[in-house]
Amino acid sequence: MDKKQPKREETKVIHAGPDPDPLYGGVSTPIYQSSTFSFRSGDQGAARFAGEDSGFIYTRLGNPTTRALEQCVAELEGGYDALGTSSGMAAISTALLGCLDRGDHVVGTDAVYGPTRGFAEKHLTRFGIESSWVPTERIESIREAIRPNTRMLFIETPANPTIKLTDLEACGRIAKECGALLVVDNTFSSPVLQKPLRFGADVVLHSMTKYLNGHSDVVAGILIARDQEIHARLQAMLQNLGGTMDPHQAWLVLRGVRSLALRVEKAQENAGRLAAWLVEHPKIAWVSYPGMPSHPQHELMKKQMAGPGAMISFGVRGGYEAAKRTIDEVRLAVLAVSLGGLETLIEHPASMTHTCLPRAEREEAGITDDLVRLSVGCEGFEDLRDDLEQALAKVPEVSGSPTAGGR
Repeated sequence: MDKKQPKREETKVIHAGPDPDPLYGGVSTPIYQSSTFSFRSGDQGAARFAGEDSGFIYTRLGNPTTRALEQCVAELEGGYDALGTSSGMAAISTALLGCLDRGDHVVGTDAVYGPTRGFAEKHLTRFGIESSWVPTERIESIREAIRPNTRMLFIETPANPTIKLTDLEACGRIAKECGALLVVDNTFSSPVLQKPLRFGADVVLHSMTKYLNGHSDVVAGILIARDQEIHARLQAMLQNLGGTMDPHQAWLVLRGVRSLALRVEKAQENAGRLAAWLVEHPKIAWVSYPGMPSHPQHELMKKQMAGPGAMISFGVRGGYEAAKRTIDEVRLAVLAVSLGGLETLIEHPASMTHTCLPRAEREEAGITDDLVRLSVGCEGFEDLRDDLEQALAKVPEVSGSPTAGGR
């Protein structure tokens, strides 16, 4: 019997993919903790290797538990199919290596996850692949960076860690005009808030370590392709690189996905209230949160997102030392990198996640010394506010007033 297709995201995340398990009817997908799978006959084994039989062979090539997660996320993103990976970076490197050839050029978001840009600039260059990293929130910057050999736009929106947005629909048009693929890192939003394939993306990827899993206990990634041809290219590269998922890893993420909408709703509510409070605080120089009407990209957020999410960046008056003092003094928020978990996480990108970028490139991308990144969790708002209040109280006074909505 075909499943009824739900309309609301909070229903989709609970029922997407095989539901229940088609073999024995398990409401929770089983963990198929097996490295290899038997064949009924030599002919069946040959058929599977020839791609004529859809059964499983070896877990690096596919696993029933991982497959259930892939079908789930592909359904949530509205893609042709998905590929689970061992980490977010495995998804990123697979997308870049699987879709680019020697002599190709990439245009990407300058304020992107640090290792993404680092991989392109330090490693892809060894294979003759060039890249340009520009402020993609300015569409004209993308057009100016396009070359005759540009074959990919790599967009992260909202960007990490500036929380700036890029117009996906405009990027889709540009990519089509120049014959490039549009690849979108959708980690900060998750499928419940943003679906890039609707705006012309060819590949969407996630670090599932973050919102999709949501419990800070798994490292994982995923790639979702628009069509069969792109999926096949990515699949071949992933299987050869070997960055595929473990079945227990997949089972944990699938468990996390089922509560995704609830977690995002609560965290987003907290983030909106915290952003409004921070922008009035005398020790805060600026706040970047697209849910605020004063944010310069607030209307774009409403156009391409179902909500502004739960990531906030803010600048602390006093620069580097003041930002470091703030993160050192929190008592409830956890001083740690990553994001998207139940707990609130706080970090200082200039000295932590984005140190792989030279100082000049960080500052050009808006990753300044005063910037603190806050991944807002699902705690009580008052507790989070009080924690930031007591931390900021220990930061020395600097004259001036905060700036709403970013810089």
